[in-house]
Amino acid sequence: MISHRLKDRLIDIALVGTLALLLVFFYVPIATLVAFSFTSSRVLTLPIEGFSFEWYGELLRKPDFLPAVANSAIVAAVSTVFATILGTAGAVAWIRYRFRLQRLFQIVTFAPLLFPQLLLGVVMLLWFSLLGNWLGFSTGLMTVIIGHVVYITPFALVIVAVQVYGFDDTLEDAARDAGANGWEVFREVTFPLLWPGIFSAAIFAFLLSWGNFYVSYSLAGTARTLPVFVYSGIAVGSSPIYPALATLNFIPALFLVAFAEVFRRRALRRQAMQSTEA
Repeated sequence: MISHRLKDRLIDIALVGTLALLLVFFYVPIATLVAFSFTSSRVLTLPIEGFSFEWYGELLRKPDFLPAVANSAIVAAVSTVFATILGTAGAVAWIRYRFRLQRLFQIVTFAPLLFPQLLLGVVMLLWFSLLGNWLGFSTGLMTVIIGHVVYITPFALVIVAVQVYGFDDTLEDAARDAGANGWEVFREVTFPLLWPGIFSAAIFAFLLSWGNFYVSYSLAGTARTLPVFVYSGIAVGSSPIYPALATLNFIPALFLVAFAEVFRRRALRRQAMQSTEA
């Protein structure tokens, strides 16, 4: 009969083995993609032939690459600002207040999460086409921004809602008892304590918007964002240019996520110190 200690040991080995397999499954393709970006061959084959930075230079020489990067940056930045503001307001309203039709508000808020991105893009394209014919405008970066805000706001709301749910209301009461008015309470207590969640929501919203293809492709019109640029090139044929582009996207995103995690931990430590002092 298996002893209790041996059973726990087997469970630990199984869990560690499963985790290792998952990491291999997720990260081996990424490592392969990075390796392909340095190949000297024009064909993506294994084993990789030679080592070269040629494809990074080739990517930068493409005339529509930098405009696509600029468009993606504009869309992601503007969408992140609006989605984070709306998500924060929605999270506070959802967690801290009780009002009529609150259940309907929750359903409407999370409705975009239930739609596949492709379907959401097509539905919004039909809507903007009808509205454009009526008001005399066409699809472009502005419609892409609106589509991204609709898509990523629920994600921002969920992230901020977790922070709002763990918020200690007594800190606000203590500030009011000390003579602070409503604006001072928000500026000195509420916002700093919610900031880790708001910042995390903003980072996540930016990454979602930056890499979004389906909504961008449906609503961009003649404008090109980076995912649309990639799709247009891959539709013609595979090339090491696109592993190079993926690497250029992956490394900054990795540093951004790491920075967000470090910032979040520091903010949580500062929050714990403030709670202790209060």
